Amino acid sequence: MQKFIGNKAFYRTVLTIAIPIMIQNAITNFVGLLDNLMVGQIGTAQMSGVAIVNQLIFVFNLSIFGIVSAGSIFGTQFYGKQDYHGMRDAFRFKLVGNLLICLLAMGLLFFGQDFLIRLYLHGAGDSAELTLALASAKEFLVILLFSLPFFAISQAYASSLREMGKTMVPMFASSIAVVTNTALNFLLIFGMFFFPALGVRGAAISTLIARIVECGITMYWVHRHEAENPFAIRVYHQFRVPLDLVKQILRKGSPLMANEILWAIGQTMIVQAYSVRGLSVIASLNISSTVSNLFNIVYMALGGAVAVMVGQLLGADKFDEAKDSARKLLFFSVMSCLVLGLLMIVVAPFFPEIYQTEPAVKTLASQFIKVAALCMPMYAFNHASYFILRSGGQTFITFLFDSVFTWVIVLPLAFVLSTHTSLSIVLVYLCCQLIELLKSGIGYRLIRSDLWVKNIVQ
Repeated sequence: MQKFIGNKAFYRTVLTIAIPIMIQNAITNFVGLLDNLMVGQIGTAQMSGVAIVNQLIFVFNLSIFGIVSAGSIFGTQFYGKQDYHGMRDAFRFKLVGNLLICLLAMGLLFFGQDFLIRLYLHGAGDSAELTLALASAKEFLVILLFSLPFFAISQAYASSLREMGKTMVPMFASSIAVVTNTALNFLLIFGMFFFPALGVRGAAISTLIARIVECGITMYWVHRHEAENPFAIRVYHQFRVPLDLVKQILRKGSPLMANEILWAIGQTMIVQAYSVRGLSVIASLNISSTVSNLFNIVYMALGGAVAVMVGQLLGADKFDEAKDSARKLLFFSVMSCLVLGLLMIVVAPFFPEIYQTEPAVKTLASQFIKVAALCMPMYAFNHASYFILRSGGQTFITFLFDSVFTWVIVLPLAFVLSTHTSLSIVLVYLCCQLIELLKSGIGYRLIRSDLWVKNIVQ
């Protein structure tokens, strides 16, 4: 068991990195819960409209994560070898790439909003309900588009801080943003005190202001403490990224960037396949994903710890330590999520009851939550495996491992089962989750092969 369990110093390092990320994600997801609850008080159609927009924005968020991840592979290893010039150039690449993706997403979502939203409006809902869901989604989306640049910039800064193991500042910025978002939600959705009752538009305005606050706090702190953050010193002076580094990042990072974008689109299309079973499925999945995200923060944060700890060790040529840390982190992540999955099963029957929606939606959401709980250890294993492979620059393998698997296996399965069988939507959802056990087997073989044990910034 010594191969799988570390000493106190090991777990102290893991938790130092992971706990602030967990807190940050917990606070963010808790706000998502409050948003859902508050918008859900207006009506199921409005909640479904917001859920559709959030599914579209999810693609943008993962696209930003792809750019950031490609730069962070190099940024983390540059920091491990104390090459701060290289780290600064990697940050510039992330900033430029994020803003380009942002402009593209804003144009696509604005001009294609009607077509994209209608993809999810199917099934048994009456025409008035579907029309209301469409109008609510468009109201929410148009305002939310203005928040995208602030999210893109803050993620570039936050990722460079995490490369150095500094997770407290992003956590603090997100916490303040969350408090802002929650307070404004109460004021603007329901029109409390002297504020107007704006409904869905109020939720979107609250999110926009919160993103501005988060970005402002992060940038202010970094540039006020540039000596502690060497990547920010004179970062905008003679702003350029060396062509050789751009080529290296694109060569190693293009599969990673493509992976995040294609995986996100794939997941969005899977939800669209489920949506043919009715508007109630969208509402139920929205409730289920809200509670799942609260529990998923553990393996998501431990994935961040894998990226930082393993990446720094590889950059410092400590290959045996990197393999040992990867194995122990993988085991810790799976065991943690086994416990959380059991807790989630206990919560499943009660959580949907806090929503003001139809009983059928609540029952369906409870069943979706139980399926997600059953699969949590598998999610944890696959997530940690992804970051282990990525830390050594095996981005093409992660592309095959993640997005190609989604498009070739999971998406066709979801489409066929949803549209060409009479299986209940819960069984369809369960089959589409359990098929990822194949990915777990592939991930295990890849990690055992040691193909990822490489220094890519020599």
